[in-house]
Amino acid sequence: MILKMTRFWTRLRLTLEMIKFEHSVFALPFALTGALLACRESGFRADGLGWRLLWIVVAMVAARSAAMAFNRILDAQIDGRNRRTAARHLPAGSLSVTFAWGFTAAASIAFLWAARQLGPVCFLLAPLALSLLFFYSFSKRFTLFSHLILGFCLGMAPAAAWIAMRGTLDPRILWLTAAVMFWTAGFDVIYACQDFEFDCAEGLCSIPRRFGIGRALLIARFLHAGMIVCLLALIASFHLGLLSLAGVAAVVALLIYEHALVKPNDLSRVNAAFFTVNGYVSMLFFAFWAADILLHGSYS
Repeated sequence: MILKMTRFWTRLRLTLEMIKFEHSVFALPFALTGALLACRESGFRADGLGWRLLWIVVAMVAARSAAMAFNRILDAQIDGRNRRTAARHLPAGSLSVTFAWGFTAAASIAFLWAARQLGPVCFLLAPLALSLLFFYSFSKRFTLFSHLILGFCLGMAPAAAWIAMRGTLDPRILWLTAAVMFWTAGFDVIYACQDFEFDCAEGLCSIPRRFGIGRALLIARFLHAGMIVCLLALIASFHLGLLSLAGVAAVVALLIYEHALVKPNDLSRVNAAFFTVNGYVSMLFFAFWAADILLHGSYS
């Protein structure tokens, strides 16, 4: 029994490593920002506010975990042929596909259960959201818009959090959905530049493969510029204050630094641009915007 439990926890640890569980921080702050904006709409008088925020976190983490595990399963053979990803857990054989499927199912059930706790509308929309998350894993096989599809999957988070808090969707929150979509698509394009030659050989669809690395990095800049425009529109829509503008300024500075790290002829610092900088983007964004939302109180 002890041996079985030890094996289970070892496999679970490997699975969490495989899906980069710690990177849940990328989208979670934006989801919490959507939730706080919804709370501000009601003057922070929502019933069970703490529990709702907790279930939003559970739903977000579970949905991302299910989607990442599914992506790793679906791409296991492709990853095995790619020198950069051949050491990943499934192609390397350090984790079984059966356990990965079991984890995907468990995370999916956890997501649906969390959605059920957030109300009938969330529970009704949860299967659609999960389907879209799984659909992304197929998209790079037939469209170069896979980067935007991934972005939309993460961008659903603030809109979903708004629905969880209010029970309905306010179109204004879609500015934040668009901002997250452009931000994610931009850094995913940068990340995909590493696999330019492999994507060409395998016939996989990506912006770097279609336009080349130099133009792909330029497109990533335009996508990140789109994020800033959407954030400014969001500030105007919700009449936010100077702290939110300071948060946008911090994001701009970090994105400029991110793009300075990568060059068409030097992709050695892509991981720093992808993992480290974007983690700071999401956390600093949330710190500034949460402070602004809480300090400004309810809408006038």
